[in-house]
Amino acid sequence: MNRKKYVILAVVLLNLIFVFQIKSVSGLAFTEPVIANHSVVNMVRNDQIPDSVILNAKNTLHIAYQHTSHGSQIIDGMNALPAFKEGNGGTVDLYDYNSTFLHDGAMPSVGDVGYPGWDNATRDYLDDPANADCNVIMWSWCGQASDQTEQSMIDHYLAPMTQLESEYPDVMFVYMTGHVDGTGLEGNLHLRNEQIRDHCISNNKILFDFADIESYDPDGNYYGDKYVTDNCDWNDGIDSGNWALDWQATHTEGVDWFSCNCAHSQALNGNQKAYAIWWLWAKLSGWEVTITEGLATFSLAGFLILSFISIAVKHNGRK
Repeated sequence: MNRKKYVILAVVLLNLIFVFQIKSVSGLAFTEPVIANHSVVNMVRNDQIPDSVILNAKNTLHIAYQHTSHGSQIIDGMNALPAFKEGNGGTVDLYDYNSTFLHDGAMPSVGDVGYPGWDNATRDYLDDPANADCNVIMWSWCGQASDQTEQSMIDHYLAPMTQLESEYPDVMFVYMTGHVDGTGLEGNLHLRNEQIRDHCISNNKILFDFADIESYDPDGNYYGDKYVTDNCDWNDGIDSGNWALDWQATHTEGVDWFSCNCAHSQALNGNQKAYAIWWLWAKLSGWEVTITEGLATFSLAGFLILSFISIAVKHNGRK
């Protein structure tokens, strides 16, 4: 094989690797869990997701979301986010959305996932031809996760979700943990939330970790072991406070955080939920690697392939 043919082979192999990398992170068959928790919020807060990715999410996702008051925190944060971003030099209308993208209150016959019949309400929605474009379903808890046992969490939530996933393979189903309730790491809520997390991690599911987001401030300080409540109050037995109000008091409104309604809680909690959910929408629309990460992978693959070809050319030349 002459040098020209080796070069052509290198180009073909590099393109195959690049295409495989893109395809491996798109579609519905996730090869790893997709978890939106406190660790992702700063990616949206600090504008680390390209505008093109957010636009693609708005163009490709059709989300049905059902919730009661606690679940409304996500929506209220999303609604206030565009003005905040634009006020700080962000792209106009980037984070605006309409009901084609997100159908809020889509399945109102059942209040939220804590009530019986939520799974059948989901079927009714998805079986309606008017909703044929729906490709994401999300339900939130109110306080009912705190009252579940290990078995009832399976029977009422995990098993029905699994059944729905098998019945509607073209739809992505978002799991959610219950909001924190002040009972700490030894409380039943934490155990049930861990049960949900373990299920999602073990089975490569999609999770919006509501409770985890409520357990950290934007600087990464952890309050989950301090009996944190949904209002962001915490108490470790010696000191106490409110992580959201304390952070807001030392940062500038309109620059570092934005005012929004946040039922049962503080504005900053709504900020964090909005950031995390847009990260999730980006992931579900197929976004995976950044340009830098992509080039690093591409360069490594290219180096290995070209090194192999160089050796092969030299070896061929000795014959």
